[in-house]
Amino acid sequence: MKKNMGKTDRILRVIIALILAALYFTDVITGTIGIVVLVFAGIMFLTSLIGSCPPYGLFGVNTCKIEEQKK
Repeated sequence: MKKNMGKTDRILRVIIALILAALYFTDVITGTIGIVVLVFAGIMFLTSLIGSCPPYGLFGVNTCKIEEQKK
C-alpha cells in the first residue's frame, strides 16, 4: 500500500487516538458511543502505524513528502 500520510499527520492521529482511548477507559465516554469512539481510535492508530489512509486515497489527499513515499 502506498504511503499517503506525513509525519505530522501520523503523530496527530496517534495523539488523538490515545486521548479517545483514555476517555473511554476512564469512563468519561461510555455505552455505545464509547465503543464507537474506541473503534475509531483503533482505526486512527492503525492507519498511523501503516502510514496509509484509505479515504485519503479515495479523495486524492496526500500529506506525505516525496522522500517518505519511497520507503
